[in-house]
Amino acid sequence: MSVSEAKVWEKLKSRNIELGPVTDIADGEYRHWKIARDAGDVAWLVLDRAGESANTLSEEVMEELGEILENLDKKRPKALVLRSAKPGGFAAGADIRDFKGVRDARQIEERMKDAHRILDRLAHASYPTLAIVHGHCLGGGLELALGCDHRIAIAGATFGLPEVLLGLHPGLGGTYRLPALIDPIEAMTMMLTGKTVHDRKARKLGLVEAVIEERHVDKAVSDFAAGGLKKQDRNTAGFASGWKERLLGLGPARGLAAKRMRGEVEKRARREHYPAPYALIELWEHANGDMERAQKAEIRSFAEQLSGETAQNLIRVFFLREKMKSKAKGESDIAHVHVIGAGTMGGDIATWCAARGLKVTLSDLQPKAIAAAVGRASKFYDKKLHSGIAQRDALDLLMPDFNGVGVSTADIVIEAVAEKVEIKKALYAELARKMKPGAILATNTSSIPLEDLRESAPSPERFVGVHFFNPVTQMELVEIVRHDRVSDETLVRAQAFCGDISRLPALVRSAPGFLVNRALFPYLAEAFLLIDEGVAKETIDRAAERFGMPMGPVELADRVGLDICLEVARMLRESDPENTLPAPPAWLERHVQSGETGRKAGRGLYSYDEKGKPKKQSSSGDDSEDLSALADRMVLPMLNTLVACLREGVVEDEETLDGAMIFGTGFAPFRGGPLHYARKRGVADIKAALSKLEDKHGQRFAPDEGWQRLEN
Repeated sequence: MSVSEAKVWEKLKSRNIELGPVTDIADGEYRHWKIARDAGDVAWLVLDRAGESANTLSEEVMEELGEILENLDKKRPKALVLRSAKPGGFAAGADIRDFKGVRDARQIEERMKDAHRILDRLAHASYPTLAIVHGHCLGGGLELALGCDHRIAIAGATFGLPEVLLGLHPGLGGTYRLPALIDPIEAMTMMLTGKTVHDRKARKLGLVEAVIEERHVDKAVSDFAAGGLKKQDRNTAGFASGWKERLLGLGPARGLAAKRMRGEVEKRARREHYPAPYALIELWEHANGDMERAQKAEIRSFAEQLSGETAQNLIRVFFLREKMKSKAKGESDIAHVHVIGAGTMGGDIATWCAARGLKVTLSDLQPKAIAAAVGRASKFYDKKLHSGIAQRDALDLLMPDFNGVGVSTADIVIEAVAEKVEIKKALYAELARKMKPGAILATNTSSIPLEDLRESAPSPERFVGVHFFNPVTQMELVEIVRHDRVSDETLVRAQAFCGDISRLPALVRSAPGFLVNRALFPYLAEAFLLIDEGVAKETIDRAAERFGMPMGPVELADRVGLDICLEVARMLRESDPENTLPAPPAWLERHVQSGETGRKAGRGLYSYDEKGKPKKQSSSGDDSEDLSALADRMVLPMLNTLVACLREGVVEDEETLDGAMIFGTGFAPFRGGPLHYARKRGVADIKAALSKLEDKHGQRFAPDEGWQRLEN
């Protein structure tokens, strides 16, 4: 829910959701559910999990549901309506806390069997059932809705089965109920990607029968109770009737479709890293319309995935995200953002803030840069915002500011100009005459220590680093950079601002490169040295991808921008007292001087096609051991630097460090974070590997003394 939507919701709180009768003909008292019948004997079952801001299907919630359904069987209602009382949505899925650290597959199977028995009671109820869904309906929440005969969406609702993002597949009937309801290829796409579908797409797919406004809920329930909603016809295999469904009910066609699905999954996830999507494809491929058999297979496979290393590490990542989100709570008092610098970073920061409901003014010395940024924003809104109203509102909030007048009324001014100390200082001197009292000045510098800039800021106590990562619209992390004169109030507001725009703050101390870029540089620098040694760019990238990185360091350097890489390299080398870091290669400077700065320029270390994809040469004959050695040579210096950052207090704790690297760089999520990986592999093993590399390649691989703390 965006900031503006949340304010409207609060204002209209008394008439937000139609929840049926409040006291009439109550059917019992429960902790997490409210159940009552209206005058037409329609039972309204409302989920409102106690003590939580969002509904999740904990074991206690499911046990209460089972008890309620058992009582309803004894005194049948005319119909049952299932709703959520939470403003954010229907349900966010299972309660992951119930499964954290559970590694006994047999125990998981028994728990899942209990949950299935409860949901089966709903699915086989002798009275018609209807789920009315608003907001998010995800994972187990969608599986609960699939257990009903009918589903109606309130405008704005979204649906998804994102379990694959946790190293799992649906485990409460989704693997067989969704393909039986809608086009099975569409169903598998939803489950294999974890992507959500909005209300109109859900209606088109047949996932819901109608999309209505909240004010029409009473009428919809009346029509439903009168038999106005009809179930889809099913063929004998259990699929919605249609030529594609009938064709895919045949073994050969299903086998071919499954083979193609595996091919698509292999493009983005290796089986040994992410086994869940492959297990999901196998479940679907071998389904034969026998729901009981499909249920048993799903439970068994789900238990295997959940007890495995990948799922447990990704569950850890889930809780890392939750911890970082908790730091973003509170009131920022920021309604107006002014961004100075309409380049790739500044323009995209402005684009994102407006998409999240904040008023944004965007200025630049070059009017063409502002126009280009607004053009990119329009394309982004067309692609990512699902309604014309939302697209219009975002564009209305993003205002070109050719004269920079927005500075005087903004609550936060974000500077995203060239990465030069002198340019930034000159700008700050000008801002001192224009910014309103109490406004925050934030720099998006990627590497410059704030101590080099703060004296030029209008008010050092309200000067802070707010460092976004490229691409801004995709990377969740924002480094909140503190220095010794910034106030606690400013840090709290800056972190809350991240919450306003759905970003994850990581509080770090000002130091050259801060945390993420400081750790990335040794990784990228080693890749550059390998290029100098004659190793193919594609081989270098493949070694990192085989380790689990979303992209290799060469492609990443192009994505970050070779100009930014060069500036960070210079900054970090100048700040290295022992001069152990390698100097930037001469060819890197030549690329930057010629304007070949990477993906944003269409050419860098790779050339790029019109879709922004790198043009790579094929070289598939690399030996796995060779790739593993290459990966160690690049990844271990990164880990070594992260240990140094932890020892120096650049970051407060290992969890923030691991979260920052995952959400800021995409560090192999299935490994649970770089330091979590180091502990799993063994600190002694990593120190020994670093020492071997030091003997062969020099002092830059010397194990940091901080490893000793991790051993204790």
